Parts: sequence; structure tokens; C-alpha cells
Amino acid sequence: MALELAEIFRRYGPAYRQKYASKLLPSHRQAMRAIEHCRTEALGGQVYRCTACGETRYSYHSCRNRHCPKCQHEQTEEWLQLQRELLLPIPYFLTFTLPAQLRQLASRNQKCIYNLLFRASAQATQQLACDPRFVGGQIGMVGVLHTWTRQLAYHPHVHYLVPGGGWNAEKQSWRPAHHNFFLPVKALSKLFRAIFQRLLQKTPLFPQVASEVWQKDWVVHCKPVGNGQTALRYLAPYIYRVALSNRRLVHLLDTGSMQSSQVTFQYRTSDTGQLKQSTLSAEKFMQRFLQHMLPRGFVKVRYYGFFGATLRSRLMMLQQHLAKFAALNPSERTVSETDKTQSLSKHLCLQCGLPMLLQRTLPPTLCRSP
Repeated sequence: MALELAEIFRRYGPAYRQKYASKLLPSHRQAMRAIEHCRTEALGGQVYRCTACGETRYSYHSCRNRHCPKCQHEQTEEWLQLQRELLLPIPYFLTFTLPAQLRQLASRNQKCIYNLLFRASAQATQQLACDPRFVGGQIGMVGVLHTWTRQLAYHPHVHYLVPGGGWNAEKQSWRPAHHNFFLPVKALSKLFRAIFQRLLQKTPLFPQVASEVWQKDWVVHCKPVGNGQTALRYLAPYIYRVALSNRRLVHLLDTGSMQSSQVTFQYRTSDTGQLKQSTLSAEKFMQRFLQHMLPRGFVKVRYYGFFGATLRSRLMMLQQHLAKFAALNPSERTVSETDKTQSLSKHLCLQCGLPMLLQRTLPPTLCRSP
């Protein structure tokens, strides 16, 4: 059986929670328990039986915690179904990264710094896009916050999907961006830094930041990622990706202690694309994973410009103006029908292929303390 994050948490989670009882955030404790109990009898479920061959299957409920690796595929598909209405031409993929000198401050003040990261990056992009030298109109943005590198190091950054053009209200027309060029990255980086500095000055945290941070170059990336469905498929894994998926776990060397037990996972280097492995103690591994759990109630996916909820009517007008992008193309319909078929065949018998019937419901066995 393949190694899963839930198994690591089940083995060493109790010892970890005991050791760090006074420091562990309630949201971290809740997420650990959710992952440990995901798709087990603790959460209850259903029993299905095949009337043809007598095969019985137990189907346990998911925890649906946003940090659980096993719950993210279904949420990705649900998000894709909802986002197909946002299709517009020639999207670009932007990434804004918080400088290394601000990461310790961000770790201690996550809600504040993450919100400023969103606000500064979105304002900088929209402000520069309004310049007639580049886009000359209002743009739309879908952004998602990530806090990790491929080796699970702490590295806060925001990814955006942005259509390659904007709506010019004065001329009531769509203005496409230049071919293979959206915005000047160096200018965007400087504006992003300046807006972040201005916003941070309004908080009590500003005196804690060294002055040289505002002299450094801040990292911004921009690249084209195709059209419509292709772009949504590109962004979807970023929306519901967690710090580490189960398929990246390679080996667990269990010595009975979280300090000496070792967890090995693989990652792909960003420069060469080569697969490598990293080995950490079970304790250190859990620490790295938990540092990427977002504050309770924090909104990690945000919409700006004509993608915002208050401007969806303008988005519909844009889709009508760009009629060829208004409807799903045949291949996208095929994807939707395939997804639908897969959902309908979820409870087919693995032995004979016939539909299985629900026999009974299993109540949860997990008791919550008051």
C-alpha cells in the first residue's frame, strides 16, 4: 500500500501534539485530526452491495479539509465547472513573491502580510494595465496564495491568471494586450514593492522591517499559458494544491520515535526538472507541512477587476462582445460529459462492472469533545 500523509500523522501526530501542546495552533490541531480520519470509519460512510455477484464495498466520507491531499481532486473539478463561465482570450500567468527578508515577519503575522501581498500585487497589476502604453483598460484577475517551495520551505507567493487584454470604458471596447507581451515585469516589480511598502506603513509592523528591503529587486514572473479551457486546467491545480501530495511520498523509516523516524519525499528541481529526494525526521517533516496551513477563515482564492463578484455583469458583456469566446467549444463539452460519466460510475462493482446498491449508512464513530 502506498505511503500517505494520513499514515504519518496517525503514527506520530499524537506525540507531536503532546510535545507542542502549548504552541500548536487550534487550526493546525484540527487539520491534523481531519487528515488522520479522512476516508476512515471515524467519519462514517455507506455500504454498497452488488446484487449480481454479492461484492460488498465500504465507502467512507472525506474530511474536505482544504489541507488534505486526498480531498483536493474533487474540489479542483468542482472549481473548474464553476469557472468555465469566466473564459476570455489569451490568459497570462503572473507570480508575485514575498522577499526572503519579510518571510519571518509573514510567518508571525500571516493574515496581515498575506492580505497585503494580495492587495499590493493586484493593485500594481491593475494600475499598470490601465496605462494606454500597455493594455489601456480594466483587466480581470484570479489569484491564489501559496506558501511553499517544492522542498516544503516557507516561501509565500501569489499566482494570478489574467486575460490578455482589458475593457476600455471610455471607448466601450476591448483592448487586447500586445502579442506575447502583457506588462513590463521590471516596472511591475517596482510598483508592487512601492504599494506594499505604503500599505505596510499603515500597520504597527512597519518598524520591524529593515530599510534595505525597499532597495532590493522584488521578484515578479509573467508568461502566457494559452486560451480558455487550457488556461483553467493550468491554474486549477494551483487553486487546490496542498504543500505535498501523497504521490510524492517515497518511503517511511519507522523507528518508533518521531525524532529518529525518517520520511523521504521527492521533488522536481525548477531549473533542470530533475527528480530528487529529500529526507527529514518525522518531526521535522510535520513541522514543515504544518507551517503551510493557512489561518482559519483566510480566503486563499481572490477575484479582481471584471472577475470580481460585483462586476460579473460586465464580464457577461465582454463575453458577448467577444462572441467566439462566449460558449464552451466541443472539446470542453466532452470533458464535462466525461466528468459526469465518471461521477455516475463511481459505485460500479469492481468484480463484474454492474451498478452497486446502497445497503446502509454508517454513522461516524469519531466523538468530539465539547
